[in-house]
Amino acid sequence: MKNPVVHFEIGCRDSEKTRKFYSKVFGWNISKNAFSLDIDTNSEKGIQGHITSLGHEPHNYITFYIEVDDMDKYLESIKEEGGEVVVGPVALPTGERFAWFKDMDGNIVGIATPKV
Repeated sequence: MKNPVVHFEIGCRDSEKTRKFYSKVFGWNISKNAFSLDIDTNSEKGIQGHITSLGHEPHNYITFYIEVDDMDKYLESIKEEGGEVVVGPVALPTGERFAWFKDMDGNIVGIATPKV
């Protein structure tokens, strides 16, 4: 299976302030959903994302998500190679699952499974 980058996320303390910034600077359409602010970059190129204010650390972060077909298999491989699972796996109401891991340098990256 190929593992494309399928989504990005911008973490912040103040989601409305962050929404205004990215909307004004880049002309992105940003709309509220139940959990976050969805970003539509108005482009066929690239990927779409969302803005989240978690209400706890980490407040400021940017991460990207890699699509995988077997969440548990990849999380095990991440641990075997010296990475660390820091969040999840988490099941979303939409049918997707995600997890965050730290690589060998401490970078936080997400993995996600598509809707079933």
